[in-house]
Amino acid sequence: MSKALAKGRNLKKVLPKVEHKTPLRVIIPAGMATSKPPLGSQLGQRNINVQNFCKEFNSRTEDIKTGIPLPCRVKVKSDGTFDLVMHSPPATFLLKQAAGIERGQMGKGDIAGKITLKHLYEIAYIKSQDPSLALMTLENICKMLTGVARSCGIQIVRSLDPEEHAEFMKQREEKVQKILEEMKLSREAKLLRTAV
Repeated sequence: MSKALAKGRNLKKVLPKVEHKTPLRVIIPAGMATSKPPLGSQLGQRNINVQNFCKEFNSRTEDIKTGIPLPCRVKVKSDGTFDLVMHSPPATFLLKQAAGIERGQMGKGDIAGKITLKHLYEIAYIKSQDPSLALMTLENICKMLTGVARSCGIQIVRSLDPEEHAEFMKQREEKVQKILEEMKLSREAKLLRTAV
């Protein structure tokens, strides 16, 4: 009986630790990694020391403006350590920043903002630094970004006149406020119908 018990204890020592083959994919705001959910629970499930991860991430992103979303890939090793690969911000974020807008198109055919070809090229250059796009040419990345811009309602133009653009942005803001107000009234009306 004691020999069988001793063999059972030895088997526990021999069992390999669980190794996650696929990296954890998360988007973390620069300089804002905390041990709170959802990030803390995702890292905890993979047996990563959450405090060490947050400290390393925040120190590596201290040169980047706080709050910019950064897609990350975290590969966990069997000894509990990890490899952290950070990518540039998502294309939609960069395009919206270049256009000076927070929201994409609010309806079909709606133009949310405008950027120049120079903006498009600069964003393509930033995205070319990502490991996942390393084999693509700048021309192909520009074509990809053109499709992303179209889906966000961002129009690409050769040049922008500052006065025309300011007027466009003013009209756009008024239109967005009107749509948001209509959505709010619609929600309130729906709540009133369900309360009766």
